[in-house]
Amino acid sequence: MDMAEISSLLALTLGVGWASGINLYATVFTLGLAGLTGYVELPDQLDAIQNPWVLGTAGLMYLVEFIADKIPAFDTVWDAIHTFIRVPAGALMALGATGDHGLAVDMTGGLAGGILALNSHATKMGSRAAINTSPEPFSNWAASITEDISVVGGLWLALNHPWTFLGLLVLFVVLSVFLLRIIWSTLKAAIRKLRSRCGSDLAHSRGE
Repeated sequence: MDMAEISSLLALTLGVGWASGINLYATVFTLGLAGLTGYVELPDQLDAIQNPWVLGTAGLMYLVEFIADKIPAFDTVWDAIHTFIRVPAGALMALGATGDHGLAVDMTGGLAGGILALNSHATKMGSRAAINTSPEPFSNWAASITEDISVVGGLWLALNHPWTFLGLLVLFVVLSVFLLRIIWSTLKAAIRKLRSRCGSDLAHSRGE
């Protein structure tokens, strides 16, 4: 393979893993539609996502997630459930994206895709949990729309400008490490504040 083929393979493999961790249904629908319309030639292992039934199901579930993702608190529950869906699906999507390049490439691609799916999913879930410490719903809507645009835009970059996408992906992973630390500190502070408030309310109800 030449460098162009290698960059395309890397971008698609890592891209579907990363995107699946944010919004699996948007990833399947976007990539499947691109393959079905001939915009891109997908590896044979991803032929299934071009099936109209798969596309229809992915589109329907995307609409469900589009609504669920904008409901404060419920979006965190939705994300928690999808920990067991997005991460393994991201690994499988990445495995399929490697094409027919041998077992070693398949295993490496699947593992890398799963790790990236976990990273992007954890970043999304942690961000949403931190946002939910604020009572207003507009932050959820803005975050949800930004995530959807990022998935579609990221996949477009992966297909058309692989080196640009790979550079931005490295930047995302680095930033996510620092972001997750900030999110964790924010959530711990919110939990301490909630416990303190609950303890104060309990003492007040007892007349202490």
